[in-house]
Amino acid sequence: MSTPLTICRPGLAIGRDAQVLHRAASPEFSGWLEHTRPAGGCSRPIRLTGTIAAVDRNTGRITHRLHTDELPDRTLYKACGNRRESVCPDCAWLYQGDAYQVVCRGLTGGKGVPDSVSRHPVVFATFTAPSFGAVHHRHVVRHTCASRQRCDCRPAPCRARSTAGTCQHGQPAACFARHDANDPRLGQPLCLDCYDHAHQVVWNYFSGELWRRTKQAIERHLAARCRQRGIPKLGIVTASSEVRWVPPVRVSHGKVAEMQCRAAVHFHALLRLDGVDPDDPGALVPPPAGITLDDLEDAVHVAARQITVTTPAHPDRPQGWLIAWGEQVDVGRINSSDGELTDGKVAAYLAKYATKATEATGHCSTRLTPATIDDYADPGGDHVARLIDACWHLGRPTPTDMTGGAATADDRQDSLDTTPNVYSGLRRWAHMLGFGGHFLTKARRYSVTFVQLRDIRATYRREESDVPADTISVGTLTYIGSGWLTEGDALLANTAARHRRESSRVGREELAHEAWLTGAAA
Repeated sequence: MSTPLTICRPGLAIGRDAQVLHRAASPEFSGWLEHTRPAGGCSRPIRLTGTIAAVDRNTGRITHRLHTDELPDRTLYKACGNRRESVCPDCAWLYQGDAYQVVCRGLTGGKGVPDSVSRHPVVFATFTAPSFGAVHHRHVVRHTCASRQRCDCRPAPCRARSTAGTCQHGQPAACFARHDANDPRLGQPLCLDCYDHAHQVVWNYFSGELWRRTKQAIERHLAARCRQRGIPKLGIVTASSEVRWVPPVRVSHGKVAEMQCRAAVHFHALLRLDGVDPDDPGALVPPPAGITLDDLEDAVHVAARQITVTTPAHPDRPQGWLIAWGEQVDVGRINSSDGELTDGKVAAYLAKYATKATEATGHCSTRLTPATIDDYADPGGDHVARLIDACWHLGRPTPTDMTGGAATADDRQDSLDTTPNVYSGLRRWAHMLGFGGHFLTKARRYSVTFVQLRDIRATYRREESDVPADTISVGTLTYIGSGWLTEGDALLANTAARHRRESSRVGREELAHEAWLTGAAA
């Protein structure tokens, strides 16, 4: 059994350099590095204790049993798996790679997705939130830069006006500044008191429902086009031997949510047009010849203009709020002649946002509670503080009757003012400024899943190890903490992980170069 690392008392704590030397000088250092490899690079790995048993898959007999007391540090390290780059860059890097595969396989095929999907019509659509008040923004009339990611073009004045007056609160209604890309004023309201913070957090909260209805409207529009062109519905036999008639086309999507610097969510979606095989409803087949990419593009624009959601009544706003898309709805074509949007570029763009949350707004916190809300919410504070306060205020328990309307005096006595309203989830998602959806979602038939990718990776690691193929590991483990035992351990494990990633990257580049040379020679 290895010798556990002795951690000094706080009064006798040693520095990080001494911790590194202490660990590196121990006889078990190489074994410790290999032991921590699965969690190497993780900012706050999960520490587990318990028993790991090797079980024969065929007989169910336990062939070997190991207790974590026999391992280095007497614990088993597991990566936290957090997708947010601001929390754990290494785990987010792995998640981003999986997200890229999820998005890209739906465009080009592979990993179980047929290659024929690369010939299906696809559009890349961006749905933005409407305006909730004037904010500082950066607008470039004409780009002359080589890369939008490193744009150095001269922007137009923020909000130039011929007559620069003031709002009802005495704040300037114009801004003549030409904001840089990293200007902290971007996204901030010109007047905090004029800005409709309540409407914005409600919009974030119901944006998922708005997207769901928009997707349905796109498919309805395409089904109507099929009827107009004489393309009949298809009959699918269900498990109960009944025939269900369905439209001959369907739309599969992969979507990410991006939090803008003004703290409003907007969506980037890949919409792929698929056909339906009545003999195999789960198969991915091309759409009918009579439905084209132009029809899909028109359907997106029509649905974005027409679909709205009216939220339920709230004591602060009995008529509810109108949830609709903003005026800016962009629809681009993948792999068009201009080369601006390609499969790889779009997949990398969407995967990048899958590892982000509210960092663009300057706010980053865990779920808020009554004990911590006062540290972040302030009705008279800055933009983000007012948004969090709006979430907490609108999500408060309110007296309601059985029909959802305003409560009477008798109802108030029965409810004791604790009946939660339909907006109660705003408190749960106050740390996300009202948005409670996942930042990467997809249709069931669009592509592979994260579970499939993780299973493929686990299978590869098992094949690389010396564990017999007919043996499975069964762990009875208990959580004992998070994080590395010392800062020195974190430095050593993360440095080793960085070197492994760099070696892997160099190896991939060398293989790609050799393949290119082979192809050139042929």
